[in-house]
Amino acid sequence: MCALGILAALYERTFSGQGQVIDANMVEGSAYLGSWIYRTQNMPFWGQSRGQNMLDGGVHFYDTYKTKDNKYMAVGAIEPHFYAILLKGLGLSEETVSQWDDAGKEIFTQKFLEKTQEEWCRVFDGTDACVTPVLSIEEAANHPHNAERNTFVKTVDNIPAPNAAPRLSRTPAVTLASQTLPGRAKDTVDILKELEYSTKDIRQMGDDGIVEIHQQSKF
Repeated sequence: MCALGILAALYERTFSGQGQVIDANMVEGSAYLGSWIYRTQNMPFWGQSRGQNMLDGGVHFYDTYKTKDNKYMAVGAIEPHFYAILLKGLGLSEETVSQWDDAGKEIFTQKFLEKTQEEWCRVFDGTDACVTPVLSIEEAANHPHNAERNTFVKTVDNIPAPNAAPRLSRTPAVTLASQTLPGRAKDTVDILKELEYSTKDIRQMGDDGIVEIHQQSKF
């Protein structure tokens, strides 16, 4: 939120030519990020008891379902045209289970148990049914889309980590996740040089124990 405030102030400055103070803190920032939850309390989206709202499992067309192989599929077909595609993939019809049918949860639960996650992925892949697999961290990193886009990198510990985003065409960011962390005191000399300390001063600070200098550092 602070970064957003800085960008907003810089953009406004292009019109007014004036600077301003950005007052940002975690409490007000998190409260503002929760605006949607507060402002929908009197709506069916979020105003009911826990588990009875549209977006927390209260309806059958926005929930997760266990598959035949004990994995899960996520469903989020809110708009009617998406719901129609969802029903087609499930082999159901509006006459069988309408979007606001109270029996939809039970019908969907039994239906998704008929196939494995991979089988359901083949059914819904390339459609606008708003149905996706619930993946583990490792599975998400190896997903064909993410693999093609290089969405994840491997850390030095060989675990997946998100690549830098968003991607800028001219000045792309580089993630540090896949790079080896610098050894202790490895960058001391370089940092002090950037601060315009002389080689003599740096050596003296090292001899006096003021700073620690890596044995392989080059002056």
